[in-house]
Amino acid sequence: MPPPQLAVIGGGQLARMMQQAAVGLGIHLRLLAEAPDVSAAQVIVDHVVGDYTDLDTLRTVVAATPVVTFDHEHVPPEHLRTLEAEGHACRPGPDALLYAQDKSDMRSRLSGLGVPCPRSAVIASRADLEEFGLPAVVKTTRGGYDGKGVWVVRAMADADAAFDSGRGLLAEELVDFRRELSALVARSPSGQVVAYPVVESRQADGVCAEVIAPAPDLDPALDAQARAMAERIATELGVTGILAVELFETTDGRLLVNELAMRPHNTGHWTIDGAHTSQFENHLRAVLDLPLGPAGARSPWAVMVNILGGAVDDLDAQRAVALAAVPDVRVHLYGKAVKAGRKVGHVTAYGPDLDDALFRARHAAHLFTDGVTS
Repeated sequence: MPPPQLAVIGGGQLARMMQQAAVGLGIHLRLLAEAPDVSAAQVIVDHVVGDYTDLDTLRTVVAATPVVTFDHEHVPPEHLRTLEAEGHACRPGPDALLYAQDKSDMRSRLSGLGVPCPRSAVIASRADLEEFGLPAVVKTTRGGYDGKGVWVVRAMADADAAFDSGRGLLAEELVDFRRELSALVARSPSGQVVAYPVVESRQADGVCAEVIAPAPDLDPALDAQARAMAERIATELGVTGILAVELFETTDGRLLVNELAMRPHNTGHWTIDGAHTSQFENHLRAVLDLPLGPAGARSPWAVMVNILGGAVDDLDAQRAVALAAVPDVRVHLYGKAVKAGRKVGHVTAYGPDLDDALFRARHAAHLFTDGVTS
């Protein structure tokens, strides 16, 4: 077996889809997985099972591996600094990852750069929240995702769960927004940057349900602003790899940064089938400082719909049903056990007609989630 060129920390579906891109590029990945049967460990032969918060385990995984990248942003930054001091390039590095790990640090840094964000403040008490003003959105500063660790607070009683969590908290204004957008860029250590089309993401119960590329009826000026904003953030923060900038398009025509992710992102899954170079391939190219691939779309429209755990327990058996009913979609299953509301895969449809692509992608996803046959 050739020596690994890249270590990947975290065994979720993002690492699984990195392997798909790595095969084509001839890149040998070594994985640190949380358990032997997690999504990425099923497809990456060279894997170690262990705890990403344990420095010795990290050292074992990255031994003889020059570059390290991530399926998630939760590795302790002090461990990453140790790995860098020992000669391993962590991409993105700990100084950049800080702003994806901690929302309060992210808000402070972006505000210092003049990047428009919702009004926000760190809060430690109900009095702090009352002073900030309601209605508000309260978030844990670290660790929240997919609607977890986020509370919409219209009356003080709505904040009980947030304060009972014992976590650091951030209050943000409740933004009056028209829709949510996402701007994805890839950036290499040498400074090359490519930007993907700005997409619209649609949420259900705090979880991304579907993505439309490009965002329909997006004002060209806002499109250019979103791309420029993402490129500037990637450069100013020194991000290497994929950066996803999640945005609010407000009802009065402004863009506000909601979240940052420094890894391949759910809003970029459409690129596997719908872009000239997928976000996963460009992430690998970027972290290994290879020339980046073109990020344009292959088709006028692409729609990605997440498959969420529901009534169907046997996704493998249902795959034949879905492909027979909607043969012109692309299906991606993550090898995960089905749990209610859990992301267990996604489907992508593309073509010249948006309504048709939406129908096909939604229908296929519903076949996996609901078990219907028509």
